Amino acid sequence: MKKPTIVSGFSKLSKRGKIRWLVENFFTNPEEVARELKSFWYGDPQKQKIFDDFSENTVSNFYLPYGVVPNLEINGKLYCVPMVIEESSVVAAASAASKFWLKRGGFKAEIIATHKIGQVHFDWKGDYTKLHALFPIIKKRIHDDTAHITSNMRERGGGISNIELVDMTHLEDNYYQLKMTFETCDSMGANFINSTLEEASRSLRAFVNEEPTLVGTEKELTIIMAILSNYTPECLVRAWVECPVDELGTFDNGNMDSATFAYKFDKALKIAHIDVHRATTHNKGIFNGIDAVALATGNDFRAIESCGHTYAARDGKYKSLSSATIENGIFKFWLDIPLAIGTVGGLTSLHPLAKRSLEMLGNPSAEELMMVIAATGLAQNFAAVRSLVTTGIQQGHMKMHLMNILNHLEASEKEVILVLSHFKDKLVSFTAVRDFLNLLRNNASPELKMK
Repeated sequence: MKKPTIVSGFSKLSKRGKIRWLVENFFTNPEEVARELKSFWYGDPQKQKIFDDFSENTVSNFYLPYGVVPNLEINGKLYCVPMVIEESSVVAAASAASKFWLKRGGFKAEIIATHKIGQVHFDWKGDYTKLHALFPIIKKRIHDDTAHITSNMRERGGGISNIELVDMTHLEDNYYQLKMTFETCDSMGANFINSTLEEASRSLRAFVNEEPTLVGTEKELTIIMAILSNYTPECLVRAWVECPVDELGTFDNGNMDSATFAYKFDKALKIAHIDVHRATTHNKGIFNGIDAVALATGNDFRAIESCGHTYAARDGKYKSLSSATIENGIFKFWLDIPLAIGTVGGLTSLHPLAKRSLEMLGNPSAEELMMVIAATGLAQNFAAVRSLVTTGIQQGHMKMHLMNILNHLEASEKEVILVLSHFKDKLVSFTAVRDFLNLLRNNASPELKMK
């Protein structure tokens, strides 16, 4: 391997040229690595071109498992939910929670609001009272000047919902915002919102330049930036489950009754509301489910998670996104989560499996998909907390992780069968599996010698 050198014009190289430069500069076995990178290309060249165009400097594809959760009932409708995730036990846990609540009325969900937010950030060194007095005219000007961008969205029932002038000078000198609220129907709407915001900033500048009462003040205005916000607290969905406590059943092989389970579960949720360390891990479990469905449907899981964590700290302290209560003998568990997602446009229309995921879900509207994603996050959260307050998280997690350990240790098919049988009723750990596998290999049975 040569010492890497600065490369010029890398993006203009062919994909094979990019791979050649990469493997020759960074790997000791360039031919093997090149073959490996090419082995993950899509078999259909036309479909591979779609993947290549998603990003820049593409050399290969990075695969993740694509699984499904059957039997997730939401508002009386059964779904089979696609999930893309590599973490052991997540799909199994969500499936188990779906089956558990299927016998207890299923999941319920409702849309609370669907508004998204964008901002034009600007400096104004002039007289604020003049700008404020003229703002009704500015709002109309912005609506008129952005009409060519918003027309299609307005025909579908969306568009600009509101425009506010926000004074932020108590925090930063001369700093103001145009805070704009949008309805984007079934699209996530990022490009639509950003295009509208940029046009709104041009409209504001033009107004200041042309308004007679503001003559000579054009230098008082400086547009800083125009960009959507991924914090969308008014694009909110709620999912919940509930049933009488005595219908929850028994847990931990019958060693824990329903009342004890409900008490411990409720207490675990209270802890996640008051302890930031627990809240962080608790919410990560929720996003195990939410991110996986977002990925499978071609949505931006990074924006979704960023928004969710901000929402978890909306009161000034980071806490659990989900809550539980026990009142009048009824156990209730729910999740309020902001989800700015789409079912048309972007990867949802381009990625072959994203399209199949949406078809699997019945080609839902954005609102229906919000409910599916929220319910899946709640299912995952229920499964995780149930394990924590009963058998412990490692028993189920490490059972699912066992195959990863065996693959890491390069176990044969016959060794896998013997190890799975041995650990059927034992605690799984990497050390324990390695030691047992070494024992098998050092004292090989006739069956293993035939492998």
